Amino acid sequence: MDKKFEPLFTPWKIGNVEIKNRIVLCPMGGTSLFGWMEPHHFDRDAADFFMDLAKNNVGLIIPGIAPLKNLIGGQWLYKSKKSFKKLKPYMEELHKTGAKLFVQLTAGFGRSFSIPNALVPMLKHRALNALVKPIIDVQYLCASPSKLPSRWAEGVLTRAVTKKEIQKMIEAFAKTAKMCKEAGVDGVEVHAVHEGYLLDQFTTKYTNNRTDEYGGSFENRYRFPVEVVKAIKAECGSDYPVSLRYSAVSKTKGFYQGALPGEEYTEVGRDMEESIKAARYLQEAGYDMLNADNGTYDAWYWAHPPEYMPENCNLEDVKKVKKAVDIPVVCAGRMEPGVAAKAIKAGDIDAMGVARQFLTDHHWVTKLMEDRLEDIMPCICCHNGCFPISHYKGVANAGSMNDTKHMSRCAINPETMQNHKFDIIPAKKKKTVAVIGGGVGGMEVARIATLRGHKVTIYEKTDRLGGVFIPASMPSFKEKDKMLLDWYRRQIDKLNIEVKYNSEITNLKDIVADEIVIATGSKPKKLPISGVEKAIEAIDYLNGKEVGENVVIIGGGLSGCEIAYELFLKGKHPIIVEAQNDLMIANGLCLANSSYLRDYFKYKNVPVYLESRVLEIKDESVLIEDKDKNKVEIKADSVITAIGYNPAPIAKPSKHVHIVGDALSVGNLRTVVWRAWKVAEKI
Repeated sequence: MDKKFEPLFTPWKIGNVEIKNRIVLCPMGGTSLFGWMEPHHFDRDAADFFMDLAKNNVGLIIPGIAPLKNLIGGQWLYKSKKSFKKLKPYMEELHKTGAKLFVQLTAGFGRSFSIPNALVPMLKHRALNALVKPIIDVQYLCASPSKLPSRWAEGVLTRAVTKKEIQKMIEAFAKTAKMCKEAGVDGVEVHAVHEGYLLDQFTTKYTNNRTDEYGGSFENRYRFPVEVVKAIKAECGSDYPVSLRYSAVSKTKGFYQGALPGEEYTEVGRDMEESIKAARYLQEAGYDMLNADNGTYDAWYWAHPPEYMPENCNLEDVKKVKKAVDIPVVCAGRMEPGVAAKAIKAGDIDAMGVARQFLTDHHWVTKLMEDRLEDIMPCICCHNGCFPISHYKGVANAGSMNDTKHMSRCAINPETMQNHKFDIIPAKKKKTVAVIGGGVGGMEVARIATLRGHKVTIYEKTDRLGGVFIPASMPSFKEKDKMLLDWYRRQIDKLNIEVKYNSEITNLKDIVADEIVIATGSKPKKLPISGVEKAIEAIDYLNGKEVGENVVIIGGGLSGCEIAYELFLKGKHPIIVEAQNDLMIANGLCLANSSYLRDYFKYKNVPVYLESRVLEIKDESVLIEDKDKNKVEIKADSVITAIGYNPAPIAKPSKHVHIVGDALSVGNLRTVVWRAWKVAEKI
């Protein structure tokens, strides 16, 4: 192991519990040991996932939030005795690996509950909520310190939590923690004075308008989390460790308004001055650790940083919290192991918090220890599998109920949290497989088919593997995408998969193989307007075609917005024209990612024309019709079209011919990779 990583592998303590190293699996929604959007039970899928991590050198495991009251059915977790009965022998097995495990318990979400669009009527109308209440009590799930605007359902106010409900939650924290302790769980984590969840909403002034003992003064606003830890300690003993998920700074300008890195703004939530005071106050109350980052759901990209956010984005703020307290402090948020190790050695933090990288590569810690960094499959911060909950104007959470129920899967590693549906099983009959196209879909089919025992040949029309993902990874902020491409190419080499470069296949009769997989991608859509020949296709720009200073981007989907972002970073002047009523209208695109770009364009005054259509592209301008039916001429040195793609398969599917990736249906990396696995596993 490289010496620079050695500080990560030193022991430390949380209360009386010793942790063997300083790598902490931070909790992620959907990875609860007690199930998620379903009645409480011991969740074998999550348990298997955590056991695999424990066997691969994780120091401390903190599963995703376990609601005190289950979301479906409303039963209190401490009453699910069967769950804890099964948890006890599991903890005995997990401890044999040397890992420790804390269970994270949540009071709830308040206004931050990512309510699926189909359930919004229940939030709006008491009568409708009463009808479904025995199954799912939406108004309870969204109940907040005060009447507040829902983060997701536009124009809807959440109700205020009653004092009676607060007391029941505090009681449930204590009783559930006791059940955890009796089952052999090493500690509990209270969720959360963090990210704008329910307890955090009590602590911040802009979300707490109460006039009782839980609102007003600093002490009153922090009363709820203080009473929680005191109740747990009274029930479990003062030596039973209790961690707190904690946001150092809210990074919030107001409802639905986050503050970007480097932006000057007025904080409406917790600023650093209050954070230092609060951290000391919470330590005095009895918390044994702070598991820290930044942000709220109004500034969600701090807690769930996309690739646009800098690495180690929360470290400087968390360092200041660490200086203020005597208890351990963990820092999370795109943490890079070398930087984390240096900060730990300097005493700036106590441990490195990592979440989604574990979804992508369960064994990355082991690979780090064995100096196999090149074998670590990198998380690309896309959130397409782990948090595919999208929001745009007029729609609350556009994600499917299936995605909401099964969060914390991974776009590029289908094995994660899928109940063994994607296990790689050796083929009963070994076959020859021809893969036409060496993009991500083609490489993934080739990789999985080879691991199953087939003999695969890739036919690639260019001189390198990667396909459309090569230009897609070209922007300056796409370093993880570039790393992923390199990872794929190395896997193809290591598996000795034959690649025939500069081999464009147009007729399947030219191929001799038992099975043929078509992975030929897609072609850009064409705008049926005058002057379209003057425009540059998005892919041509990404491949290096030069543009002028003032650039009109036609299309405000993710591709168009990322191009606009890259242009601005280069000092250009992008202008976005989009036909729909919001940018990045796409199911499965996480709000953490899309809200960063929307906020960035507002912050930097990037012109955005919504509900507008392009009439004509001229030599030095673009003529559009805006949402008020006015004709507007926009100065343009260059025009880029980013209006989507159409599949471009070279043949139709048949018994022995399969189509994957965008050649089948244009989607995102998740749809490409998951489809590739399904095809490879059926061959």
